[in-house]
Amino acid sequence: MHLHLLCVGRLKAGAERELVCHYVTRAAGVGRGLGVKLFEIREIEESNGRRPEDRKRDEAKDIRAALASLQVSDFIAFDESGENLTSAAFAQKLDRLRESGTNHLALILGGPDGLDPALRAEAVLCVAFGAMTWPHQLARIMAAEQIYRALTLIAGHPYHRA
Repeated sequence: MHLHLLCVGRLKAGAERELVCHYVTRAAGVGRGLGVKLFEIREIEESNGRRPEDRKRDEAKDIRAALASLQVSDFIAFDESGENLTSAAFAQKLDRLRESGTNHLALILGGPDGLDPALRAEAVLCVAFGAMTWPHQLARIMAAEQIYRALTLIAGHPYHRA
């Protein structure tokens, strides 16, 4: 399975980008033993639309184009309206997708206005990072870390100690 992380917005050089790369690199090492190929991070340009609904719709169009170019059939959305899962439950859902033969799976992180409801409804899973609002930079780090954590749980690696 190939994993792709699609994020609306650009992450500037600095500590946040380095931390995302750190978790992606670690996840790639663990993923190899599971048949998981990691992973492209694709940044989607934020829309300049006037209204939040317009921006979300424009960004959804660009996300769909990226999904098509990556040959992604299934995706997980990170969104404040999603399920609050434990890391172990997220790992189980990711493992089920891996075992079911999903070839390309994208994990999508929306922009400041969130994801278009129609796009979110197409996701095989919608996950929230809790009830609080997080800056995009931290949400991207949390997504990368949770992917790494999920793979370590699937592999039986001792990283997760809860």
